[in-house]
Amino acid sequence: MRSYSPDLTPPWKRSGPAPEVPAEPDLVVEEVTTGFCGAVLRCEAGTVTLEDRFGKHRVFPLDPRGFLLEGKVVTLVRPAPSGASRPARTASGSIAVPGARARVARAGRIYVEGRHDAELVERVWGDDLRIEGVVVEYLEGIDDLPAIVAQFAPGADARLGVLVDHLVPGSKESRIAAAVTDPHVLVVGHPYIDVWEAVKPSSLGIPAWPAVPRGQDWKTGVCKALGWPANTGAAWQHILSTVHSYKDVQPELLGRVEELIDFVTTPG
Repeated sequence: MRSYSPDLTPPWKRSGPAPEVPAEPDLVVEEVTTGFCGAVLRCEAGTVTLEDRFGKHRVFPLDPRGFLLEGKVVTLVRPAPSGASRPARTASGSIAVPGARARVARAGRIYVEGRHDAELVERVWGDDLRIEGVVVEYLEGIDDLPAIVAQFAPGADARLGVLVDHLVPGSKESRIAAAVTDPHVLVVGHPYIDVWEAVKPSSLGIPAWPAVPRGQDWKTGVCKALGWPANTGAAWQHILSTVHSYKDVQPELLGRVEELIDFVTTPG
């Protein structure tokens, strides 16, 4: 039997063509060699200018296989002249499929920590999830994640993706995530204390998310600092109403959700 050796070459260094994607304004991509992630500001002869979430601008050449879009290697090209028709896109930025019917749900699942996480994922990726047949469920916390994974019984045709809040080195969440070692489970996370922070402040019309003193309930503290009524449910509905597409969400969340969708829709 022939042995199998995995190809460990980074995707952007592998030979072969990559899909060509027009560098349309506001398209969010990641440059492969530097990891710089930002939205397209403009595309000129041979170069593209990106702006990251801090407002920093960088110019990159339009090299073949030079960027990652939704986790996949692509070649950015200059957009067609204005006036040419553009395909409709979903809230996540994917090309819309008119008249597409929802696929029968897969055995695989994506778990998120809470209801707000699930609602934000649905807001941005709902169309994509229905076409792929991926169901998102919320857990009300991940303290019992290893037991939850064992109960799910993941396998090659039933992969499990888990999105975790505040997944940073040294956190309680990172220790819980490290206890999950099943090859058919992918645990990823964003650095924010709560998924509220994954919504861009600019979309809400605020300069930044307020700092909440340690030991104080974070959501309550946010409402107080912003002068909102002490009703976190109503506050979340206001926050969610400002999210219209992926452009209203931080890249740290965008990349992780795309990663989970790819994982659960790819056979093990």
